[in-house]
Amino acid sequence: MNEYVVRTSLFWMAVLAVIAGIWGYRSHEKTQPQPIKVSMSGDVQLVAAGPSSDTTSDAAKSESPMPGTSMSEPTGAGLAPVQLTAERMQNIGVKTGTVEYKQLSDDVRATGTVDIDERLLSYIQVRFPGYIRKVFANATYQYVRKGEPLFTVYSPDLVATQQEYLLALGNSKTLQSSTVDGVAAGADSLSVAAEERLAQWDVSPGEIARLKETGKPVTDLTIDSPVSGYITERNALPNLYVEPSTRLYTVADLSRVWVNAQIFQDDIGRLKPGDAVVITVDSYPGSTFTGKIEEILPQVDMATRTVRVRITIANPALRLKPGMFVNVDAKSGLGRRLVVPASALFQSGTRQIVFLNHGNGSLEPKEVAVGPRVGDDFVVLKGLEAHQSIVTSANFLIDSESELQAAAGLFTPPSPSAGSNAPAPAPTAEQVHIDFTTDPNPPRAGDNTIRVRLTGPGTAPGTGASVTVRFHTAGMPAMGMAAMDASATLADKGSGLYEGSGTLASGGTWDVAVTAQKDGQTIAAKHLRISVTGGM
Repeated sequence: MNEYVVRTSLFWMAVLAVIAGIWGYRSHEKTQPQPIKVSMSGDVQLVAAGPSSDTTSDAAKSESPMPGTSMSEPTGAGLAPVQLTAERMQNIGVKTGTVEYKQLSDDVRATGTVDIDERLLSYIQVRFPGYIRKVFANATYQYVRKGEPLFTVYSPDLVATQQEYLLALGNSKTLQSSTVDGVAAGADSLSVAAEERLAQWDVSPGEIARLKETGKPVTDLTIDSPVSGYITERNALPNLYVEPSTRLYTVADLSRVWVNAQIFQDDIGRLKPGDAVVITVDSYPGSTFTGKIEEILPQVDMATRTVRVRITIANPALRLKPGMFVNVDAKSGLGRRLVVPASALFQSGTRQIVFLNHGNGSLEPKEVAVGPRVGDDFVVLKGLEAHQSIVTSANFLIDSESELQAAAGLFTPPSPSAGSNAPAPAPTAEQVHIDFTTDPNPPRAGDNTIRVRLTGPGTAPGTGASVTVRFHTAGMPAMGMAAMDASATLADKGSGLYEGSGTLASGGTWDVAVTAQKDGQTIAAKHLRISVTGGM
């Protein structure tokens, strides 16, 4: 009996052990990183083989990145010339352009409002006190022409002056035959003085001539418009008592107007008086109005941090109305400058790099200094010359290959005299395998956990390396989207597993470059293409 119980217990213990082993194996398998499902243009492969081991490059010596989980720009090896086959250049979409001189004009866009040109404003007043009788121009924004009657006025002082003038004229005629010295001349001077007084009171020559003909004072004097324009202010009313200080009309000539543009203070240094300006108005689609900057006013609006810029615009058809909201495109001439296409410039941390095309697939990285961006070009300050051929697309992939080639050139084999004490060389890129995974899988727009497992040589885990992952997606100019880059430095979790976090700004297709370095040289690298879920 005891023997039967012992055998039965041993049997069930063995069964339980087998079940526990299967359960533990499956649980362990679920916790391991799974290979990411990516859309790749080909099999995972090395990007560049690098030069032979007897070639070194001083430019490739740089500090290796420290492991971590924060997003940062990798500070890997330097850059080296790249040699690509024609098939490889076609596969990664290499396009070339030329460094050239262009006549540039920098655009500053803003908004503004149409205003009356203050130098074309006129005030209409009388030069004597009196009473308005009839008003002919009796509406605001009524158009009046020069010489057109505005109103009539009765002035006792004016009537008295006319009577004095008529009396002086009569005396002058009577005393013309006088033989007494000075009498005729004195009578003429009185008539001339009276006529000048009427002229100073703005009585027209026609009214004075009529006064001479009729010999009767004009009780209701007609006041004509001295200018042509629109009445913007009217105070002339029938029976109104007026004095020389009374402003009866304000007339504005709108054949030329001002546009007061609000320019941000950061852009004001790019403009100067005389720069050409193009005005567009939503009311007139497809129409443009041209003018010039007349003056940059010396005051900043404290609320909006803008500076008012005064622009003079011809307005012969009167399509621009005072108070109208307009769009302003100010063009500042920069002269003839050396430029490169914006797509040719690769931003690598604090460096700006352009790849020179020497022909036959030979590409050389060149560090340059650039100025402001003008449209689709950057102004070149240093590092390039006119007519040089440059790469204008696929710079991200070429840069990764250049870094790999430069890093491969750092390895120098030990001398024969080192003997058995020489350190063993680090595994080469051909010996180390990279397994790239993300969580979630597939990755999404936003934060993701990135894992890289290094294996090799053989099945040994790759430990003690510095692993960086860089992401790049091409821009879409038609949608107004620029190219985007991101990078992550992964921390060593042991057993060949490296982990970190990375943020992808949008969904879509991203190019990924994984680089593993150890002891100052690249031991593994690969490129792949992934599809990221989520919106833009």
